[in-house]
Amino acid sequence: MTKMPHIVLVEDDEKLSALLTEYLSGSGFDVTPVYDGAKAVAVILEQGPELVILDLMLPGLDGLQICGQVRHQYSGQILMLTASDDDFDHVSALEVGADDFVSKPVKPRVLMARIRNLLRRQVRAEEVAPSTQTEKVVNSDRRFGGLYLNQIQRMCTLAEVNVKLTDAEFDLLWIFACNPDQILSRSFLVSETRGIEYDGLDRTVDNKIAILRKKLGDDPSNAFKLITVRGKGYVFVSKQW
Repeated sequence: MTKMPHIVLVEDDEKLSALLTEYLSGSGFDVTPVYDGAKAVAVILEQGPELVILDLMLPGLDGLQICGQVRHQYSGQILMLTASDDDFDHVSALEVGADDFVSKPVKPRVLMARIRNLLRRQVRAEEVAPSTQTEKVVNSDRRFGGLYLNQIQRMCTLAEVNVKLTDAEFDLLWIFACNPDQILSRSFLVSETRGIEYDGLDRTVDNKIAILRKKLGDDPSNAFKLITVRGKGYVFVSKQW
C-alpha cells in the first residue's frame, strides 16, 4: 500500500481546520491538525511530515516564529496561510523559510494546486541526490564571476561566502542562471517554479526576487544583477557578478 503524504495543519480556527482536514483527507493526505502555535514546533519536529500548512496568526507562537524555529531542523515544505494582502507579510514569510503562501479565504482548489506543486518540488530535489543521480553531475553547476551554484548540493556561494537559500529561492535563482541575459516573464517563472498559470496578480515571484536581491547584495532601489524590465519580466545579468 502506498503511504499517504503526511501534512501537519497548524490552524487555530477549529471550524476552518476541520473543513481543511476533511478536504485534504478526502484527497489522499494523512492530516494532523494542531490548534495552538506553542505546540506546533514539537509536533512538526517529532512527526517530520512531508508538508506543513502554517497559519500566520496563531496563539502562543505566530506562524513566522514557528517557521523560524523549525526551518533549520525540518527539511520538508512549509506553506503559509495568511489573511493579509500586505507584501511585507508575504516577504517576511518567505524570508524565514516558508516555501509558498496562500491567502485567506482559502480556495480549496488553489490550496491543493500549491500543495501538489510543493510536493513535486520536494521529489525533484530528492531525485537529484548524488548517490542515485551521478549521471546528472555534468552541467549541475553554474559560475558567473563571484557567484557559484551547484544544483546537486543546492549550494550558493558569492565571493566564496555561502549564501543560505530556501529550496524555493534556489530553484528560482537556478532558473535565472540557466537562462542568463534573457527576459523571463512572470508567467514563465510562475509556471516553472509553482506549476500553475500566472493570474496577473500573484506576487510570489516578485517577493522571492526581492529576497534574492537582498541576500545577493543587489540594491533593490538600483538593481543591476537581477534587473526588472518593465512590463516584460526580469533578467539575470551574467557579467554583473
